[in-house]
Amino acid sequence: MAEYLLVRPVRLSLETVAVRSGLHPELVRRFAALSLLECTTDADGRLWFTPSTVAILARIQRLRSGLSLNYAAIGLVLDLLDRIDVLEAQVRSQRRWT
Repeated sequence: MAEYLLVRPVRLSLETVAVRSGLHPELVRRFAALSLLECTTDADGRLWFTPSTVAILARIQRLRSGLSLNYAAIGLVLDLLDRIDVLEAQVRSQRRWT
């Protein structure tokens, strides 16, 4: 079955993400290059981000300043936090069914 989008997905430009997060665009670009942020690239090479990117950048900043983690460690911590969120959601859904 084919799926058709009724509206264009919301996406933010590099400049918008930089302004909303208070970071320099080159730092945001570097985070994307390090795979700390997910983004897409259009035909002109511009980066586009989801609205959740701003919250992820805030989390990266807290990990960097609060725990003095390097970027490789931040990537690992972000992955672990995402896995914890998935596991907690699974536990919550299992509790509803028992």
